[in-house]
Amino acid sequence: MSELRQMPLTIESLANKGDIINQLINDYSDDILHFVYTYVKNHTVAEDLTQEVLIKCYEKLHTFKQQSSIKTWAFRIASNHCKDYLRSWYYRKITLNEKILDFIPSKEKQVEDAVIQKDEETSLVNAVMTLPIKFREVIFLHYFEELTLSEISNVTGVNVNTLKTRLKRAKELVKSKIEEEV
Repeated sequence: MSELRQMPLTIESLANKGDIINQLINDYSDDILHFVYTYVKNHTVAEDLTQEVLIKCYEKLHTFKQQSSIKTWAFRIASNHCKDYLRSWYYRKITLNEKILDFIPSKEKQVEDAVIQKDEETSLVNAVMTLPIKFREVIFLHYFEELTLSEISNVTGVNVNTLKTRLKRAKELVKSKIEEEV
């Protein structure tokens, strides 16, 4: 167990805000990056948003009320930040234009994309990533981050019974998508 999970956050420990954030970055930055990627599906944007999430954690550390683990708190910040990004004017207008440009045929890009896609993606990841956000979110947090449904409820603000239903439905959708590929 890491120092951060054992370290109780108190007013006195906030004097070590830099140490706490360094520990948070070391323990969870990759997990947060993967979580953010499930929202935006773009590595560059996911890296930028992850940095913003970590900065937000640093700035808002004094508001952490210890009602959940710091991991859950950081994931909640990441979830809200991603939702704000997906609702932003920039994402809706600029990203759409970039996606249109991606459809312009280019032999070089098609070959590169095919190789990258073949190497990096498995059929399971593809199936998960095609799910709507509410299903992707619960799948990622439950299976990749191993959070309990009550912890996911703290992150998302969604009722535990609703999460159970979403998890069951998401598993059915992933199963059907994988069966379609075979």
